[in-house]
Amino acid sequence: MSLGGGGGGLSGPDSRVETISRLAQWRIDTFGPCSYRRSDPFKLGIWNWYLSVEKSRSICVRLFPEPGRVAKEQPPLARFVLRVSWAGPPRRSSVSPVVEHLLRSSEDFVWQVDVMSHGRFTIDATESSSLIWPSEGMVLNIASKSTLGCLSRMLAESIHADVTITITDGVLKAHKAILAACSPVFESMFVHDLKEKESSTININDMCLESCSALLGFIYGTIKQEQFWKHRLSLLAAANKYAITDIKNCCEESLLEDINSSNVLERLHVAWLYQLEKLKKGCLTYLFVFGKIYDVRDEMHSFFHHADRELMLEMFQEVLSVWKPI
Repeated sequence: MSLGGGGGGLSGPDSRVETISRLAQWRIDTFGPCSYRRSDPFKLGIWNWYLSVEKSRSICVRLFPEPGRVAKEQPPLARFVLRVSWAGPPRRSSVSPVVEHLLRSSEDFVWQVDVMSHGRFTIDATESSSLIWPSEGMVLNIASKSTLGCLSRMLAESIHADVTITITDGVLKAHKAILAACSPVFESMFVHDLKEKESSTININDMCLESCSALLGFIYGTIKQEQFWKHRLSLLAAANKYAITDIKNCCEESLLEDINSSNVLERLHVAWLYQLEKLKKGCLTYLFVFGKIYDVRDEMHSFFHHADRELMLEMFQEVLSVWKPI
């Protein structure tokens, strides 16, 4: 496998580099009148590379990544071994020690080859680590997609479903092991001698069929973004009830993203109800630091009529913290 592409006037008819697995091989028939040669780009790992050769009293071989194609914030470590072989006769070769670099935008691997010969020669560059290869991420990505596909089928087709969830307007099938793995409350139902264990039935009378389907979709990894947005308040209530931390955190982060004057009081009540400190702080900041309390003054009477006294105290303290006398 190799990549085509020009190397400008520095490339020649034999500037192509062949690659297979972790080995890149460049065969050069002759330098000709030039003292410097550069290869076409080739791919090794997840980046494009170049090889160059400069001839003087000895041979200097450089291997360098294509600028702009290497991770800059956390550049991985790459290790290369170089072997230069002359066709002969007599056939000779020079093998370098391992050269190791932390890859950055244009870090060069440099080898000085003391053996000098005329005619055709071959450069083998072998990568000896696994850190520039996408295999781990690729495997994890494929495994994750495969798992989600299996879970999706299990839920959609009720494959070996062993628990029935009854809702106010319907029935859903699920799996005890999956519910127990995500929620200590569900796990307790199936471990202890409770009615859910005996009947293999869970009654959820505070959710509709659609919002409970969204809950199962989140648990099984099949929920769609629009489904989450539509049911996130119901999901938050269920996550609090069944102690599903991931759903609770996700809902809080989402509710923080679109606070406005039409929903800030409702969000503040929700934050207080479910002990969501980040959401509560966000709502108080929106109201008092950004001065949006004036936009909701008509709704404040009803809010204070139903709000918890401790929440009202926190709101008053927030007013005092931002108020500065003239």
